[in-house]
Amino acid sequence: MALCATLLVAGVALAEVNVNTATQEELTELTGIGQVKAAAIIKHREEHGDFASVDDLIQVDGIGEATLSGLRDQATVGTSE
Repeated sequence: MALCATLLVAGVALAEVNVNTATQEELTELTGIGQVKAAAIIKHREEHGDFASVDDLIQVDGIGEATLSGLRDQATVGTSE
């Protein structure tokens, strides 16, 4: 039973967050993204449209190379990149 619980938690932790559809709360699941950066992602998305790739997050105020590197494998834009 403990193994099942561990696998379930691991499966949830490995799920990618779609930055084009995620809520502010969902975005905070990404490494290095708190409430302020999550709000900035949503603001950018609303003003400029969907992100074409995860790397486009670099255009968001407050997200630099270090943040992008930390979350790159956890995020998706909902298409094959």
